[in-house]
Amino acid sequence: MKKHNFYAGPSILPQEAIQATADAILNYAGTGLSILEVSHRGAEFIETLAQAEALFGELMDLPAGYKVIFVGGGASTQFFHVPYNFLQHKAAYLDTGSWSSKAIKEAKLFGEVTVVASSADKNYSYIPTGYEVPADADYFHITSNNTIFGTEILQDPIVPVPLIADMSSDILSRPVDVSKYTLIYGGAQKNLAPAGLTFAIVKVDALGKVDRPLPSMVDYRTHVGKDSAFNTPPVVCIFTALQTLKWIKANGGVAAMEKRAIEKSTLLYDEIDRNKFFVGTVEADSRSRMNITFVMAPEYAELEKEFLALAAEHGIVGIKGHRSVGGFRASNYNALPMESMQVLVDAMQAFEKAH
Repeated sequence: MKKHNFYAGPSILPQEAIQATADAILNYAGTGLSILEVSHRGAEFIETLAQAEALFGELMDLPAGYKVIFVGGGASTQFFHVPYNFLQHKAAYLDTGSWSSKAIKEAKLFGEVTVVASSADKNYSYIPTGYEVPADADYFHITSNNTIFGTEILQDPIVPVPLIADMSSDILSRPVDVSKYTLIYGGAQKNLAPAGLTFAIVKVDALGKVDRPLPSMVDYRTHVGKDSAFNTPPVVCIFTALQTLKWIKANGGVAAMEKRAIEKSTLLYDEIDRNKFFVGTVEADSRSRMNITFVMAPEYAELEKEFLALAAEHGIVGIKGHRSVGGFRASNYNALPMESMQVLVDAMQAFEKAH
């Protein structure tokens, strides 16, 4: 039976990227060696790394003065790298879920943190608006997409201070005006590569402004200056990222990914709104295109396990919601085909007919 992969991360990748990685594990770039065992300083991998950085920059339409770097440690490590590099006196944060809350916790170790707004009062079911970012903040931090709660910021904020964003789960799913940001970072295991790779897009001339000493691995300038190869990078993950970037370009680029995301998410949201057995958990104007969260209607709550069983019969995997929300979560990353979203909608309609 064909599987329809809705896992939130690690998650679905293009089949072409998976196959190319499998081939490289057996014979990388005609070397007769596996990519698992080649030197990260060998000519073949240096070329792979350079291509990945360049293509990432091309797809993101990087302005002059910005640099793509690849590091390890996940977005959770970036939670303290950010204040280490940018927080001199005070930082501003928008609290929209578990990951932004964790980023706030780390930043408080380095200085004053102002939480300009939070949606915790309604279990993070909306994106706050109407807040004011203090003009004396060293930076303003957002989490653009909230995988657990299913909310997303779909426009680039305009603020009076440097803007930093965790885009772990919606990178490359919509056009972004990179010039509005000082730093964009994220774990790659949602929309780009296997777990183990972290990307950062950094405005180079914004670095080196804090007066604290920076450990080499924490200092973004280290990785900018060494083209992501100061230490051994996650070699296989970078190779897979390159294959995913090639797939995105071959399929129309980021604008085409956004069109796909809108079409697929609209199909499911329309069914959630129509089908009396299901209820969305997010306010309509804050709904994520990447992580669609919904629950059984209260009067049918006891049927949740039955629907999960029916979904499994249709080959649907990874649909169970996070414990913070419950119910169901359909992750709609770039590589998810429309066919899989249609199978989920068909299963919801079959469930409705059965009852």
